[in-house]
Amino acid sequence: MAIFLYVVLLGVAVATPLNGYGGGDDDDKIIGGYECLAHSQPWQVFLTYGAGYRWCGGSLINDRWIISAAHCYKNPRTLVAHLGEHDTTVEEGTEQHIQVEKAIRYPQYNERTTDHDFMLIKLSQPARFNAFVQPIDVSESCPVAGDICLVSGWGNTRTTGVIYPDNLQCLNVPILSASTCQASYPGRITSNMFCAGYTEGGKDSCQGDSGGPVVCNGKLSGVVSWGIGCAQKNYPGVYATVCNYRAWIDEVMANN
Repeated sequence: MAIFLYVVLLGVAVATPLNGYGGGDDDDKIIGGYECLAHSQPWQVFLTYGAGYRWCGGSLINDRWIISAAHCYKNPRTLVAHLGEHDTTVEEGTEQHIQVEKAIRYPQYNERTTDHDFMLIKLSQPARFNAFVQPIDVSESCPVAGDICLVSGWGNTRTTGVIYPDNLQCLNVPILSASTCQASYPGRITSNMFCAGYTEGGKDSCQGDSGGPVVCNGKLSGVVSWGIGCAQKNYPGVYATVCNYRAWIDEVMANN
């Protein structure tokens, strides 16, 4: 998401082998969040590439398709989707590790402005639904200012420095008004984006969370996209608005 050098692409600054990370007991979870109840987000996807390098998040929407962020794109032959994860350092017997078959970015995605930061990923084989792996419904309505939604991921837990957690982290965030969002990022917010979080700072998604879910009222409403820094005052997180892509999602799945 590097629109400018100041802007943090929340997924792509992470390229270290999965087994190279420890968690720690720091109170900053996601940043300022908490460890999710294990397997409480059964649609959460953990994407790795190459030799197990951690990459981005995603959301399982049926047995073959995942929603993620366009800036998380890599050659699909290098990507693996990990389902049923909680502690990424331990094989708990709940995981399904599935090779990616296709990664399809929204055609109008703009790498410079990060507009339309939306991507569909097709799995090479169907996911098996059980208590640990379940799809999430895609919201037909757009987020409303004041709604409290849930962001989750395995991204950086520090505002300075880098610590990636072993366990899935959660954060409750309020949807901010369009005027507040525009005031934080003048001229950068499009109709395909919304802001969520805390203008006072201290709580936010961060590098490695990109592509992951924003869940409002039990449905997928947003995709972790970009921001200036992480958990910085007056710079809330910016998310792709899922409701704008319903027709495209249906079209892509029908034709692929």
